[in-house]
Amino acid sequence: MSDRPHSPIQDPRVNAVIARLQGARSRPSGAGPRSSFNSRDPHAYAEQGFSIHPEQGELIYLLCRGLRATRVAEFATSVGMSTLYFAAAVRDNGGGTVIGSEIVPAKVEAARRNLAEAGLADYAEIREGDARKTLRDLGGPVDFVLIDGWPGEGGPSLAREVIEIVAPQLLVGGYVMNDNAEPDYLAFIRDPNNGFVSMTLPLKGGTELSLKVR
Repeated sequence: MSDRPHSPIQDPRVNAVIARLQGARSRPSGAGPRSSFNSRDPHAYAEQGFSIHPEQGELIYLLCRGLRATRVAEFATSVGMSTLYFAAAVRDNGGGTVIGSEIVPAKVEAARRNLAEAGLADYAEIREGDARKTLRDLGGPVDFVLIDGWPGEGGPSLAREVIEIVAPQLLVGGYVMNDNAEPDYLAFIRDPNNGFVSMTLPLKGGTELSLKVR
């Protein structure tokens, strides 16, 4: 018997890949986006998948199903954990596309393999490179955006730069989820002048969920 609560995803292939990725989740001691480890280069962690947790993914899946989402985007894809939840949702909504961005080539390939194993390869487009370029034109409005990229140091965070790029491409009534709580990102998304209402959820140490209202 699994120690995970009941999942809203009914596809055993998808659940099997998610379970494998969760079981293999690893992080170098003292390293990762939330740590003070001395390397801030994402290429230094090509073997580690710094991904959302299943409870965040299940919320993404449910919200996307409720929105009848067909076009969504994410920064950053990593090895494709979040992409699996998005792709399962748009498929179960009748079809659509997840536009992902990932700067580490090895992780792009891993994400594509994981999606193929789950039977979801046809529902995802993983763009390799800097999200400030790859997500600048999403090819039309999107219903949901995940901001989960590597927090840099000095100057504006990547999360802040990416949300400013993708916010105009998000439909009114669409959601944004943020995983790392970068202060300048939170300042943007919580400012009512930018068109969002927002709350912090008690998931993975604090997950910001925001709704575009205008």
